Amino acid sequence: MKTKKKHVLLITVDQWSANYLGCAGNEEILTPSLDELARYGIRYPNAVSNTPVCIPARRELMLGVGSRTHGDRKFNELLPLPQDIPSMAQVFRNNGYQAYCVGKLHVFPQRDRIGFDDVLLHEEGRHKEGMAQDDYERFLSRSGYAGLEMGHGMCNNNYFSRPFHLPEEYNVTNWAVKNMCEYIIRRDTTKPAFWYLSFAAPHPPLVPPKDYLDFYENMEFSEPKCGEWTNQSSDVLPYAYNYYRNLYNMDNKTASDIAKKAYYASCTYIDHQLRLVIGTLREQGILDDTVILFTADHGEMLGSNHLYGKFLMYENSVKIPFILSPASDSKMQCSRIDERLVELKDVMPTLLTLAGLEVPDYVEGRSLTEEWEREYSYGELWEDDRATRMILTKEWKLIYYCTGNIFQLFNVKNDPYELFDLSEKEEYQEIKAQLIEKLIDNLYGQDLELIKDGRLVGLPFKKYDFNASLADGNKLFQGRDMLLQRGLR
Repeated sequence: MKTKKKHVLLITVDQWSANYLGCAGNEEILTPSLDELARYGIRYPNAVSNTPVCIPARRELMLGVGSRTHGDRKFNELLPLPQDIPSMAQVFRNNGYQAYCVGKLHVFPQRDRIGFDDVLLHEEGRHKEGMAQDDYERFLSRSGYAGLEMGHGMCNNNYFSRPFHLPEEYNVTNWAVKNMCEYIIRRDTTKPAFWYLSFAAPHPPLVPPKDYLDFYENMEFSEPKCGEWTNQSSDVLPYAYNYYRNLYNMDNKTASDIAKKAYYASCTYIDHQLRLVIGTLREQGILDDTVILFTADHGEMLGSNHLYGKFLMYENSVKIPFILSPASDSKMQCSRIDERLVELKDVMPTLLTLAGLEVPDYVEGRSLTEEWEREYSYGELWEDDRATRMILTKEWKLIYYCTGNIFQLFNVKNDPYELFDLSEKEEYQEIKAQLIEKLIDNLYGQDLELIKDGRLVGLPFKKYDFNASLADGNKLFQGRDMLLQRGLR
């Protein structure tokens, strides 16, 4: 008898660190649904986003290949997906699956369905190359709230907050969940399905429903943990670190608590809404035959080491939640934690394998259904003054800032908050040298110019100048536009 193909539900969130889960030991955040999913599934605490910013990370997720192959390590908003690499959605469809997506894709052109039968798109207010509205904006227009997606006045890249300004049923998280449940209910029952539910939250704007802010009203939050190395003069700290530290004026407990409260409330709202998706699968009688994977494109620093957002190679930026719940008849052992180093390119081969499908030869990731160990992960982002590279093992992390030829070394096993930079300590020079050798082995393209006579020499040190950065048109944020604030439409 032919084995019945499994349904697959891939859930991603945007900008959620692995540390922001109750099951990961965080006692300040409420994530009961994800904690339950992890209790009966498999949690991977060492899952990594190798290019911790939206577009490159999502290309890796959807193609099963790293940035060197998919072609973007610098957030290229106008770069189409490679035409010679079928997406995960396309591979599922080629194998007889129906494939539907709700939420954020962040591809170009924006209406490219990248292999899905249909996409209900939310692009967070980005309008590129003639796209005037995404599907969430069209929903608001039909509902009498045209142009009010950003009517709350909060920014997609800042940490001010307020309750959501419209009735809860018009919140984009609620919209995404309702539409995913509709896709599940309205599926073709003669075919298996691949569903991709892609939340834009908890990425700012931080505008959860008021009920969820109230959950945290009386919470006493701990102060963000900041390493002793962050107290050095900006004259010696890496240019990229200074650049991102100066993006936000958040270095006080009050601002930190406001941001954490709203951010955690956004996470909890997603967590509770996920129960509706699980419940729909159960009531449709297909939960036991559905593979579920929850993960994120990258993390969120949320004040640790005086940083907000992502971009840099510190733990809260590169470590992502990764919870796998195989179908009920899977031979994978569940109710456990798997300590392996996992990367976003492993998602595609894992889901294909659990669905009973062959993994294409071009895929660089590895299926978590197999026994293997990844020795280290290589991370890279940007090709300008902010260029940062990383080698990460389960015990050690080497961070390399190309500008200034600056190294940082952390024992992430014993010092998970990266409070102590060991790069100049004599007793760790051998470990540092071994990691540098691995780093050099992974460099390519313009990075080869950083090497001379087999040694990393990097680029000249550059002192960070706040006013100069505001005037630099090549940078992501300009300052005067309030971190890309969007208006009424």
